[in-house]
Amino acid sequence: MTPVDSVLSLVRPDILALSAYSSARKEAKGGRVWLDANENPETPSAHQPLLNRYPEPQPADLVAQLAALYSVQPAQCLVTRGSDEGIDLLLRTFCRAAQDAILFTPPTYGMYVVAAGIQGARTVTVPLIREKNFALDAAAVLKAVGPEVKLVFLCSPNNPTGGLLDRAAVLSVVKALATRAVVVVDEAYVDFSGQPSLAAEIPSNPNLVVLRTLSKAFGLAGARVGTTIADPAVIAVLQKVIAPYPVATPVLQAALAAITPAGLAAARESVAAIVAERARLAAALAKLPAVKKVWPSDANYLLVEVADSAKAMAAGRAAGVVWRDRSKDVPNSIRLTIGTPAENTATLEALQALVVY
Repeated sequence: MTPVDSVLSLVRPDILALSAYSSARKEAKGGRVWLDANENPETPSAHQPLLNRYPEPQPADLVAQLAALYSVQPAQCLVTRGSDEGIDLLLRTFCRAAQDAILFTPPTYGMYVVAAGIQGARTVTVPLIREKNFALDAAAVLKAVGPEVKLVFLCSPNNPTGGLLDRAAVLSVVKALATRAVVVVDEAYVDFSGQPSLAAEIPSNPNLVVLRTLSKAFGLAGARVGTTIADPAVIAVLQKVIAPYPVATPVLQAALAAITPAGLAAARESVAAIVAERARLAAALAKLPAVKKVWPSDANYLLVEVADSAKAMAAGRAAGVVWRDRSKDVPNSIRLTIGTPAENTATLEALQALVVY
């Protein structure tokens, strides 16, 4: 059995046997008169051109440009509605309800558990090591992976803690689980870390899947453009599960504009500005009486431990500043997104006014 065959053996048997929905638009090439999809032949004048027509299921131009952006092959890419759809597709493809499980490493992104719950999959948890800046406990992960675990979710940089997981530790998990589980590395925030993606490791590790997004560094959160990067055989199976037309035409246009040379230059400038503000905000927060700890971050947010998170959140609301309370994950902690300089100053002023007894 080849390494790819080992990965495919983890897929739900009913999904492997499934005949995917296929539109004539996907099958036909070089058409001139399109009468296959029951569309309205006219575009209302108030609408943009082409909105009366369904988009390509996986727009070839966008797939090619995303592949170039992430230094992978087009056959390794599936465009999704944000990374969240990638998470959902993986759960539906690999996990049978009430039989299979995922493993995740709290504190981490909450959608892994939500997607598992929707699919009826069980969950196995292996906490990150708080005493080591929320490091990955690779040995504990491997020990916890039983035959029911089909997917291991690792977020790097991790949300909400902000730190990168050690690359060697992640790869040790990937290699040890080569025939046992698919390891999904969520890299939504890797652009802010200055570190390379793990996607380059996929050809030699077909049980590795990497999730990327244009929501963060490229400022397209409202467009919802994610990319699931995997071995072509895994992408082919995911194609069976994804909705027929996931990339709306206006989304396609926005994404293509974002990854032009001008768009890439703007994204680099934005990332540099956010990283600089992250450093300024972290240093200033550490001096405030209400702040007990600012965790190191490689993302576009900071996890901040305060004396009293309820009072801190109330202070933010009073100032009209909205943060995220993550006290359920890390006691008395709030997650602060890096905004504009003025927005970050508003954060500092709100917390500066907080009285500590």
